[in-house]
Amino acid sequence: MKTERWEERVVMSRTKYPIHPDFKKYENLNPPLSRAVLPLMQKMMGPLFSMEKSTEQIKVSHLSIPASPNQAISSNQAISSNHTIRALMYTPVGISEPAPCLVYFHGGGFAISASPHHFQMARTYALNANCKVLFVDYRLAPKHPFPAAPEDCYAAYTWLLEHAGEYSADTSRIAVGGDSAGGQLATVVCLMARDRGQHVPCGQMMIYPVTGRNMLTESMKQFTDTPLCNSRDIEKYLSFYIEDPVNEKSIYASPIHAESLEGLPPAYIETAEFDCLRDEGILYAERLKDAGISVTLNNTQGTIHGFDIARESAIVKACVTKRVSFLLELFKNRTGTE
Repeated sequence: MKTERWEERVVMSRTKYPIHPDFKKYENLNPPLSRAVLPLMQKMMGPLFSMEKSTEQIKVSHLSIPASPNQAISSNQAISSNHTIRALMYTPVGISEPAPCLVYFHGGGFAISASPHHFQMARTYALNANCKVLFVDYRLAPKHPFPAAPEDCYAAYTWLLEHAGEYSADTSRIAVGGDSAGGQLATVVCLMARDRGQHVPCGQMMIYPVTGRNMLTESMKQFTDTPLCNSRDIEKYLSFYIEDPVNEKSIYASPIHAESLEGLPPAYIETAEFDCLRDEGILYAERLKDAGISVTLNNTQGTIHGFDIARESAIVKACVTKRVSFLLELFKNRTGTE
């Protein structure tokens, strides 16, 4: 049987969107999504994690984090704790300690492993925001459907709180962040911390995030064939991620439907113009504001989902600057280990 590879798939009826020239080279690119292909992609991309090495500017530590004890998700489901979670700690050389830390969750539809782009962004945040970055390699669908990913991410966050002294992290300055699926995981960790009586992160950074399930927004209806990710792709990703219909109603699978978002930390939310997830990102920002949460919303123009892969783009550089500014402001406003 011929296997699809991670490469351009030309869709004959694809709409030509007026995206910015910086992103034109990606206009025919979408990942192959099927239960047969995803495990192969994960197997191919997984070793990239182990290849991350220290440089003159950043020390990279490879960590193994124990999963949290069993936690009931519904009346008939619990998470097994007999596994460990891989993570990377990026530490800028010469950073003052105890240091602020960004716990980062990569995108990929809850089903695709971290890419070199994600690792490079982690280094960028560490150097420019002058912070440590804990990069979490959570379990992936379809082998590990919801709630494996959010429980892994929450376990990694709470582990850092418990081992902050060992890793010279300032517990008053631990933020969470992520792109796409990782953006959802970041805010879900905040919800979990709030709901479970844990110390809530000092901030959340969400880049073109997934915030809901079965969202009938205008952008979801309109962008059915946009590059890198579209509403058809989202439908597939979520079918791999949410297998038990009971879990569709969980706020940890669809945070925008939480009864209350009160108690969550300040947020930075970034959206892309030609992205099916655009409107739900904006709606989530509005819900946070209604709950009294400080929100910085950056609606980018001419962009597509995953647009920051074009690292040399002036648009991307400006967005990265805004993300870093948000982190710097968060960390500046909190001093001293709690």
